[in-house]
Amino acid sequence: MKITSMRRAFVPGIAVLALALSACGGADAGEESGEGGEASGVSGSVAVDGSSTVFPMSDAAAELLTEENPDVQVSVGEAGTGGGFEAFCADQTDISDASRPIEDEEIAVCEEAGIEFVELQVATDALTMVVHPDLAVDCLTVDQIIELWGPDATVTNWSELDPSFPDEEISLFGPGTDSGTYDYMANDVIGAEAEVTRDDYEASEDDNVLVQGVSGTEGATGYFGYTYYEENADTLKALSIDSGNGCIEPSAETAQAGEYTPLARPLFIYVNTAKYNDNEAVKAYVDFYIENLSEIAEVGQFIPLSEELYAETQSNLEGMAS
Repeated sequence: MKITSMRRAFVPGIAVLALALSACGGADAGEESGEGGEASGVSGSVAVDGSSTVFPMSDAAAELLTEENPDVQVSVGEAGTGGGFEAFCADQTDISDASRPIEDEEIAVCEEAGIEFVELQVATDALTMVVHPDLAVDCLTVDQIIELWGPDATVTNWSELDPSFPDEEISLFGPGTDSGTYDYMANDVIGAEAEVTRDDYEASEDDNVLVQGVSGTEGATGYFGYTYYEENADTLKALSIDSGNGCIEPSAETAQAGEYTPLARPLFIYVNTAKYNDNEAVKAYVDFYIENLSEIAEVGQFIPLSEELYAETQSNLEGMAS
């Protein structure tokens, strides 16, 4: 697995956060992680893979931790949630990033391999429907999303969704089937029994490819995590969503308030319990991640957890220690 560098868009935020953590004092020399965000004297390697949506947070945590502990080597991949769980349950990684909860079939594979794990929610995301900035469409109902992306969808022109929409051909861009974002759209938004979307679209596990596709194609639309819209808001237009209470824009406020439904979703990391207890580098990384979770979420342009959800994540982390 190659080490993937932090996307340039996050470097200024990383620098600001590093200064803020330093100003807070951090841990004294020799202290272990969890007592102030540092893990002095720790060495070793950590392997993380999975969701491209969660990638910016996990990579930010890696960048910040290794600034304080250069002997900790963290590799962060973005194979997609499904690909991440495949590697995790094969004991090829220590931590799996996920933009959906682990599925029963994946749990069974982990159990068969003797992999015990703990789920830690790290942020909230707002799955964002975007269009080419010049397209005269501003809001879709949930029914229109299903009509556009459902497994039986045949819509090819915007005017077919609504006569008031422009007579313009639709070009579709979306995540591949290994992506947790794809799974969330299929299962939680469309809710189709087949658990799939239509397949006649340009697919990629790299959200930046989707951004380029939508921004560079007239009439185009696609969907991905809120982070990637925020990064590219000058070249994309985010659609508001009407789930029955009017058109609601994707934002931290609407997601936390439960107004942006059904496209707001939790984001997770899954930690191998044995690796956490036996590998000091894995423990240092996870403890640092959760200790500074709110700040890391903001750097990654995600929605920080509420106090209640953060307390639950802390409790789950504490329960992992042997």
